[in-house]
Amino acid sequence: MIRALAFLPVVVALGLGAFMLWGLTGDRDPSEIPSALMGQAVPAFELVGIEGMDGPGLSSSDITSASQPVVVNIFASWCAPCRQEHPLLETVAAIPGVSVFGINYRNEAFPARRWLGEMGNPFERIGADLDGRVSIEWGVTGVPETFVINGDGLIVYRHTGSLAEPGAFDMLKDAIAAAGAT
Repeated sequence: MIRALAFLPVVVALGLGAFMLWGLTGDRDPSEIPSALMGQAVPAFELVGIEGMDGPGLSSSDITSASQPVVVNIFASWCAPCRQEHPLLETVAAIPGVSVFGINYRNEAFPARRWLGEMGNPFERIGADLDGRVSIEWGVTGVPETFVINGDGLIVYRHTGSLAEPGAFDMLKDAIAAAGAT
């Protein structure tokens, strides 16, 4: 019996090692982690605008008072996938009955202003999440992330990654339509 107990640490270590190896391999996609906020109200927050840009910033009440579908995009000027999806956000901004808001994630004002000046600004309002706390409350795992909020202020869709990925933009448009866009 005592001799069997001597092998217990080895068996436990091998089991933990196998579990960790399984976690590093396989077909699991971290972008498919379900959001705990799905079907929930937008988290309460208030962000200042990007310094040097016109606009009052962004708050949860701006989103929930829209009474129409809202697309919230979390982006940063240093994010290459954000650059890829940006023209698609301009397309979304042109959809009647949809508001597009941005949360600028951990990005200094000058690069954010320069980036929006070069790429165009599809956002009605932008909040500067300088310390990343609001993004954490939204459950953001990385930029870009895009959310659709219905007219009742409930989060009904989340996409992690670029909207330029195959099929992503079509899923976003479907979610906007389901949220009640005209």
